[in-house]
Amino acid sequence: MTHTDKHHRINKVTFAGFLVTLGIVFGDIGTSPLYAMSAIVGTRTIDPVLALGGLSAVFWTLTLLTTGKYAYLSLRADNNGEGGIFSLYSLIKRYSGSWLVYPAIIGGAFLLADGIITAPISVSSAIEGLRIYSPTIPTVPIVIAILIALFVTQQFGTQLIGKLFGPVMMIWFTFIGVIGLMSLAQDFSVLRALNPYYAYQMIVDYPHGFFLLGAVFLCTTGAEALYADMGHVGRGNIRISWVYVKICLILSYAGQSAWLMSKVGTTLEGAAPFYSIVPPVILPFGILIATSAAIIASQALISGSFTLVGEAIRLNFWSRQRICYPTDFRGQLYIPQVNWLLMAGCIFVVFYFRESKNMEAAYGLAVTLTMLMTTVLLAVYLYSRRVPIVLTALITLVFVVIEGAFFIANLEKFPEGGFISIFIGFILFAVMWIWYKGRVVRRSLTVMEDTGPFFKTLTELSNDTTLPQYATHLVYLTSSDSPKKIEQETIRSVLEKTPKRADVYWFVHVKTDNEPFTMKYKVDILEQEDVYFITFTLGFRIEPRLNYFFDLALKDLQKNKEVNIASRHPALEKYDIDGDIRFVLHSSFLSHENELPFKQNFIMHSYYFLRRWFSVREDYAYGLDASNVEIEPVPIVIAEPKDMKLTREI
Repeated sequence: MTHTDKHHRINKVTFAGFLVTLGIVFGDIGTSPLYAMSAIVGTRTIDPVLALGGLSAVFWTLTLLTTGKYAYLSLRADNNGEGGIFSLYSLIKRYSGSWLVYPAIIGGAFLLADGIITAPISVSSAIEGLRIYSPTIPTVPIVIAILIALFVTQQFGTQLIGKLFGPVMMIWFTFIGVIGLMSLAQDFSVLRALNPYYAYQMIVDYPHGFFLLGAVFLCTTGAEALYADMGHVGRGNIRISWVYVKICLILSYAGQSAWLMSKVGTTLEGAAPFYSIVPPVILPFGILIATSAAIIASQALISGSFTLVGEAIRLNFWSRQRICYPTDFRGQLYIPQVNWLLMAGCIFVVFYFRESKNMEAAYGLAVTLTMLMTTVLLAVYLYSRRVPIVLTALITLVFVVIEGAFFIANLEKFPEGGFISIFIGFILFAVMWIWYKGRVVRRSLTVMEDTGPFFKTLTELSNDTTLPQYATHLVYLTSSDSPKKIEQETIRSVLEKTPKRADVYWFVHVKTDNEPFTMKYKVDILEQEDVYFITFTLGFRIEPRLNYFFDLALKDLQKNKEVNIASRHPALEKYDIDGDIRFVLHSSFLSHENELPFKQNFIMHSYYFLRRWFSVREDYAYGLDASNVEIEPVPIVIAEPKDMKLTREI
C-alpha cells in the first residue's frame, strides 16, 4: 500500500475514526471546562456581565479561532497528510526565504513550553474535585504520583491503553454535555450570551475586562492539536468530531454560566463551577471521569511533544537524540531524554504553583506566541497557493488582531507565573536557534573538492594488492548532494592517512524531504564495480536507519546485477561469501586555533556544548551498528589567529 493510499484511508470518515479522534486530538481542549470558567470569575463578585460575557467570549473564541482558523483553514495546509507547525514550515519553506525558520522555531519552542503546564493543570483541576468531600485533602502528592506514573509508562508504549482513549473521551464529552444541559435547563435565558455583544460588554464595560481575555483563552489552548494530529486521524475525522466536541463544550460552559447567574452577588470562595453543576449523587463518577480525561489529555500532549521534537531533529532544529519505537503503532515514538525533561518540568510546576488556580497564571501565555507564528506561516501558505493577496491580508489581519489581543491580555499573567512558561520557551528557542545556526556555520566551512581525479585514484587503490584491505565495502557519509563534489576531509581520510583499500567505495548522502514519509534512493555509478554514490531521500518523519536502508539498496542493486557484494578475497570469492561493510563518519570539533568575534564564539561554543552533552553520537543518529563504524574526529577552524609572528633564534 502506497502512502497516498494510506493517506486516503486515514482521511476516510468512520465511527472508529471518530472515536480515535476524540481520544488523541481533543484531550487538552476537552478538559478546559474544568478550569476556564473558574479562571474568568476568579475571586471577583459574580454579576451578569461577568457570567454572560464569559460565556459569550468563550463561544466566539471557539468559533473564530478553534473552528475558523484550525478546524477549517489550517487543516487545508495538508503536507501529504501531516499537520503541525513544523509540517507547515516544511510545506512552504521552498516558497520563501530563510526567515521562515524563525517563526517555525519560535512556534515549536513555545508550544513545547506550554506543554509543561498542560499536564499539571489538567490533572490538578480534576483531582481538586476531591476537596468537595475533604477541603483539606493534600492534592499535590496525588498529582505528582499520577504524573510520575504517566511518564514512566511512556517507554512501554500506549498501544493497548490507547484503544480505551476514544471510548473514555466519548463518555467524558457526553457527560459534560448532559450535565451542562441539565444546569442550562434551569435558565435557558443565558443562551442570549451567544450574541457577541455580551463579550464586547465584558471586555469594554467590566473593570479591567480586557485582561479577562487571558482567562478566556484557556478554552482554546488545545487548538494546535487539531492541526498537529491530522496525520494520525485525518482531516475529515477531525472536522466531524469537532462538531460533537464543540456542542458538548458549549453546553458545559452554558450550564456553568446558568449556575453563576444563580449566584449573582456572591463569590466562588474556592468552589469550581464545573463540579458545582454536577449532581451530588454522581459526583464521584464525575471526579473519576474527569481525572481519566485529564490523564488522557496529558498522554496525548506527551506523545505530541515526542513527535514535535522528532520533526525538529530531522529539520536540524534539535540535537540528535535516541528515538525508540515501543510499539508498531504508526507515528508513536519515545525519546527518553525529552520524556524525563518533561517529567522534571511538570513536577517543578506542581511544586511551585501547588494548585490549578495558581497554574492558570502561567498557562496560555506561551501558546499565544505559537498561534501567532502559525498565523504568519499560514499567510505564506495562502500566498504560495495564489489566494488573492487582499483576501490573504484580510484573513491574516483578523487572526493577528484576535491572537494579538489574547497575547496582550495574557501579559498580565507574566509576573504572576507566566514568566515561567516564557522563560522555558526562550531556553528552548535558544537551543533550537543555536543548533540551527551552528550547523549553518559548520556547513559553510566545509571545503568541497572536485571528484574526477579522486574516483580514478580509488579504482587504482582498490586493485592495489600490496596494501592491506581495510574493508570489502567502505562507506563514507557525505553532506554533498552531488557526486561531482566531495568533502576535502573525506579525500584525506582515504588517501593521506593510512590508505584505506576497499573492493568497493560508497559515498552516501542522506537528504531530508519536505514530505513526511518519503523513502527512496538514487544511485550514481561512478566507476563500475568500484565507486558508487547513493542519495537516500527520507521524509522528515522517517528515522534514518542507515544500516537497514543501505542493506536494502545493496540487495536491490545485486538483484539487478549492478553490483557484486561478495568479497573479492581469493579464499572467500569462490564460496560467494558476502563481504564486510564498514562505515566511516566524521565528527567535527572546534579547534583551539580560532579567534572568533563574540557572537560567532558564543554560537559555536554553545553548539559544540550541546553536541557533547545533549546529542547522541553520529552512529546512533544514523541508526548504525557500532561494530562496523569508525568515527574520525575533524577539527573545525573558523578564524585563524592573526598577527602572530614566530622568530627563529640563531
